[in-house]
Amino acid sequence: MTHSISICWFRQDLRLADNPALCAAAAAGQVVPVFILDDVNAGDDAIGAASRWWLHHSLTALKEALGDSLYVAAGNALNLLPQLAKDLGATSVHWNRAYEPWRIDRDSQLKSELQDSGIEAVSHNGALLWEPWEVQKGDGTPYKVFTPFYRRGCLAAAPPRKPLAVPQMELAASIPASTIDDLELLPNQGWGEVLSPHWQIGESGAMARLHAFLDDGLTGYKDGRNLPAAPHVSRLSPHLHWGELSVNQVWTAARARTDLPESDVDNFCSELGWREFSHSLLFYNPNLKRQNLQTKFDRFEWREDADMLRAWQRGQTGIPFVDAAMRELWQTGYMHNRMRMVTGSFLVKNLRLHWHHGEAWFWDCLVDADHANNSASWQWIAGCGADAAPYFRVFNPVGQAEKFDAKGDYIRRFVPELAELPNKYLFAPWTAPSLILQGAGVRLGETYPRPVVDLKISREEALAAFQKLRAPEAS
Repeated sequence: MTHSISICWFRQDLRLADNPALCAAAAAGQVVPVFILDDVNAGDDAIGAASRWWLHHSLTALKEALGDSLYVAAGNALNLLPQLAKDLGATSVHWNRAYEPWRIDRDSQLKSELQDSGIEAVSHNGALLWEPWEVQKGDGTPYKVFTPFYRRGCLAAAPPRKPLAVPQMELAASIPASTIDDLELLPNQGWGEVLSPHWQIGESGAMARLHAFLDDGLTGYKDGRNLPAAPHVSRLSPHLHWGELSVNQVWTAARARTDLPESDVDNFCSELGWREFSHSLLFYNPNLKRQNLQTKFDRFEWREDADMLRAWQRGQTGIPFVDAAMRELWQTGYMHNRMRMVTGSFLVKNLRLHWHHGEAWFWDCLVDADHANNSASWQWIAGCGADAAPYFRVFNPVGQAEKFDAKGDYIRRFVPELAELPNKYLFAPWTAPSLILQGAGVRLGETYPRPVVDLKISREEALAAFQKLRAPEAS
């Protein structure tokens, strides 16, 4: 008895449950699971160091779940995948869609080439609750503002599908391939060892994280999600980005918790809606990572200051709330969402450095670095994107710390050299009397830097600079 061969091409869907491409491949014949690291077509959009570290461990977990049957390769998928299909005599290739512009272009070429060769090539939705083209305004154009996108578009559309079970499948015999180590994804100098304690990578870890959040973190989410020291954020973003669990699984599991406050569940689901909105923005604006959606910002006069940028990257700005967040990023590969707004505002408004610098640093350092979310969020905080924060909204990092880290727990965790300062001066140590600093073992400019900018003056200068954009462009 002959068996047809079907390739399941894994990409950002590194799971067995609720995987539409895997289910379709299993129904079509013996399955050959494949992963290709395609930095060739990615070009400048190749994943950053933290993402590569995560990918190494996620692939390891997936390969184990597949009984060591994952075929791994690196190179140009436009060449590797058709050749593999030909060598195997595969009759079909299945994958779940990804929405980065370079992937869309490559996948379209692949689909045509495979079909021209007589091989069925089918893409599936395994990454979004609603496809971008399913959520549009009445006139057929995409939404540019989040609230109507979510409320009039998403919530009025057909409800998300229910998650799929792990399929019954027959795996084809193993074929020679590169090893995961051959992909050389792990960073040098032990950074991965710094990141490791904070995460349980893989499908089982993702599900454990989801259930822990639903049980212990979702109650109080509406308000608690703004507190960086509180347990009211899901920390599911890297698991979602790499598809170790699907957004359908998360949405369905949250909605099923009728024992939890409805307002908290609704608020959490709206955050999943923001993820959908970001992907819609990227789909309809493929240059989202590089071009201002509001073109008037093309005229903005950004500063260039390598020392300022380096101080921001290293968490050495002398502004404790900002420094705590930037150190959290380096030490964990993650940053609380409130802190992403605070640090982003500080970079583009107080320092007046281009948002591209922030987008690039986050891209390299975040384990959840996502093309759509990262680009849309940086454009939002810079004021140049869709439904963006207005130019005059400048987050005051001292006021934000007093409001959202009132006990100083977050700052003390990541800026331990300030731990002995009383709260009255913790958020702005440059205001502390010399005796207080001395008693806390703080020497400004030595054990902790002085502020790189004056918050009040830099805010006023930023407002003046942004105000110029409101004037008509000179002819």
